[in-house]
Amino acid sequence: MIFTAENNRLTLRKGTELLMIEPWGQDALRVRATRRADFTGRDWALMEPVPELAPEIEIREIDATEPWYRDRPDRHRTAQVARIENGNIAAEVDEEGWITFKNARGDELTREYWRQRNRLDRYCLPLRIDGRELTPIQGCDDYALTARFEAYDDERIFGMGQYQMGRLDKKGATLELAHRNSQASVPFYVSSRGYGFLWNNPAIGRCTFGTNMTEWTARSTKELDYWIVAGDSPAAIEERYSAVTGRVPMMPEYGMGYWQCKLRYRDQEELLAVAREHVRRGYPLDVIVVDFFHWTLEGDFKFDPRCFPNPSAMVKELRDMGVETVVSVWPTVDSRSENYAAMAERGLLVRNDRGISHQNSWVGNTTYFDATNPETRQFVWDACKRNYYDAHGVRIFWLDEAEPEYGPYDFDHFRYYDGPALQVSNEYPKCYARGFYEGLKAAGETDVMSLVRCAWAGSQRYGVLTWSGDISSTWRAFREQLQCGLSMAMAGIPWWTSDIGGFLGGMPGDPDFRELLVRWFAWACFCPVFRMHGERQPWYDHDKAHPEYVDNVLQITSGQPNELWSFGEDVEKILAKYLFLRERMRPYIREVMAEAHGTGAPVMRPLFYGFPEDIEAWKVEDAYLFGPDVLVAPVMAKGARERTVYLPAGADWTDASTGAVYSGGQRVTVPAPLDVIPLFFRDGRRVF
Repeated sequence: MIFTAENNRLTLRKGTELLMIEPWGQDALRVRATRRADFTGRDWALMEPVPELAPEIEIREIDATEPWYRDRPDRHRTAQVARIENGNIAAEVDEEGWITFKNARGDELTREYWRQRNRLDRYCLPLRIDGRELTPIQGCDDYALTARFEAYDDERIFGMGQYQMGRLDKKGATLELAHRNSQASVPFYVSSRGYGFLWNNPAIGRCTFGTNMTEWTARSTKELDYWIVAGDSPAAIEERYSAVTGRVPMMPEYGMGYWQCKLRYRDQEELLAVAREHVRRGYPLDVIVVDFFHWTLEGDFKFDPRCFPNPSAMVKELRDMGVETVVSVWPTVDSRSENYAAMAERGLLVRNDRGISHQNSWVGNTTYFDATNPETRQFVWDACKRNYYDAHGVRIFWLDEAEPEYGPYDFDHFRYYDGPALQVSNEYPKCYARGFYEGLKAAGETDVMSLVRCAWAGSQRYGVLTWSGDISSTWRAFREQLQCGLSMAMAGIPWWTSDIGGFLGGMPGDPDFRELLVRWFAWACFCPVFRMHGERQPWYDHDKAHPEYVDNVLQITSGQPNELWSFGEDVEKILAKYLFLRERMRPYIREVMAEAHGTGAPVMRPLFYGFPEDIEAWKVEDAYLFGPDVLVAPVMAKGARERTVYLPAGADWTDASTGAVYSGGQRVTVPAPLDVIPLFFRDGRRVF
């Protein structure tokens, strides 16, 4: 085993393994290991430039002679240990190559999990379980990777992206490192022990935060790569993380208001009628969405003139009302599309390792375009720029199906420009958004925001507004979205939204659904983006104006109306209340968005983010902070008309509805009639 220190890096050669630890941003270290001749040089999520840093590196000799070791032939050999320190974090590597991470106070943050014999007199077990395993895959230079770390009883884990589950604290959870419709793997977490950890690898795998160990796996990869940072507060950790992976732009003004959407506005007149009615009723409206199948064919990237005969006039009329138009783009290319042959010939489509080339057959035989290929990103943007941006003035895009949504998710079957899908799949949504971000920037747009159905680490730098996918219209799904939004926030994705009322299902005339919608709408008012969507049952039948097939192409119909006035006068009154409340909050929302842009601070924040010294705040999963000064306690149970809320210690809290003032550090029960979401202002600061 040989340690070396050069170019401000600590390296270790141990048999066929090459290990490298180097400073990467403030108070942070990047760790890589491989059994190949050298590292790939890929930075993956670590895309921001970092300054040259001069860490303290120490390599020293120790005596490895121990009683059980005395009779071995090499018993007189000495061993080396090493240490590298960068600000508030240090990595100590022992004589066996095992790594322990500590902060500047010497507190152990985490350490690798090894169960091997070692030369020093300390706890060890001859189980032959390694903390780092790169197991060769026969016939190539790829490896199956496992990395293990010790488990701690006092540790809580927050972040990791969006998983449809009931818990905010991921301790005890097993998480698939893969994207699916409504699942976004963003493998960064913040630990209650004072560190943040990024699994800097887009491979398909799994992570388990067990009670006996934390274990990360990648089914196929070329190297181990992770980044770890020490911080004295969650805010410090998020700031360091966003400095190396990227920060969101400043949110455009239209992003802070109300977005109207449904499945789907089938033609130009239907969409304009909704916008006009908003104006007639005096309701604020910032954005309206032209959803999927407004196009001629998937992959044509242009309006169908039969349903949208004059998109330029539509966009202009909407803009004159103060409303922006969002247009849906899918990454699917129909074999009949005008772009299919050119994209196939130029290698711009995702490849199958076996069988036919098509990957979906919902409406037509379609293949996903390869967003990891820079040439593909340019081709797709050029088509969208020509047919939407230049032709009609559309400047905001909904990048749907961004996982992408394979049917089925056979990751070992697909291959990208960047490598086999098993190794690179999780970067797809980031690359997808990158193409539109860079295209819009090159076209001269300064305020770029794309609605995207998935994200990976670093997606935020490309103006990504992630939403939580095709979730159901149920109370369970509603409760799950709260932890989804907070987990995305702690994983470094500040812009997030969900479909108000859920996407799948929801009968507008059903009293139970109306209650769910009201509670969801009130909560969404205090989410980063306030957006209505849903398919709403039953779907319309096809009619003469909207036939089932046109030129042998299946036409998608839509669900029932999904506007504020679609659910009865009593519901409309409550929804309008929160619509105007959101407008009054705009100055505060601008402040919060400016903070996200400047420091990487999340918009939605678990209570512990603002009150890390309050032990009870780390346990709360049913309330959160919207920015620094508003505590939100959504009502997420059918029939509930009151809420018990924990108010963090260290502040006084004013009930926005009653005006009552409470000292922090206690639980209070407050009334929550159907038109009230419990809200509390920190230290008397009213934001609306």
